[in-house]
Amino acid sequence: MIVLKQKTDLIGAIASTLCLTHCIATPFIFIAQSCSIVCCDSTPVWWGALDYFFLVISFFAVYRSTQTTSSYWIKPFLWLNWSVLFIIIMNEKITWFSLSEQAIYFPALALIALNLYNKKYCQCNNNKC
Repeated sequence: MIVLKQKTDLIGAIASTLCLTHCIATPFIFIAQSCSIVCCDSTPVWWGALDYFFLVISFFAVYRSTQTTSSYWIKPFLWLNWSVLFIIIMNEKITWFSLSEQAIYFPALALIALNLYNKKYCQCNNNKC
């Protein structure tokens, strides 16, 4: 548990990278699936559940990272990008408004960059930041 608390930025960057990979891979997987089997046009449940899985992991990583960062500006940017990612994923499921598929890449890349920056430059030396 101590390792998880000390490595939240790394976990956040990994979760965001996996989320981004998941988003990039989705069209290719469905193209391959449609070429081989012409029976199903919906997303498999397990594949759609990965969105929520990455969202939950990144939430806890952002939460913990904002508690341990020494930078005052990184906190709102982490939460802003996580919120945008949340809205985009919920919009894909519910379709509140029309949005480009590529929109999800920006907050995912921003979370990766912010977590890596925070890990390298903004770590507290004590438990109370």
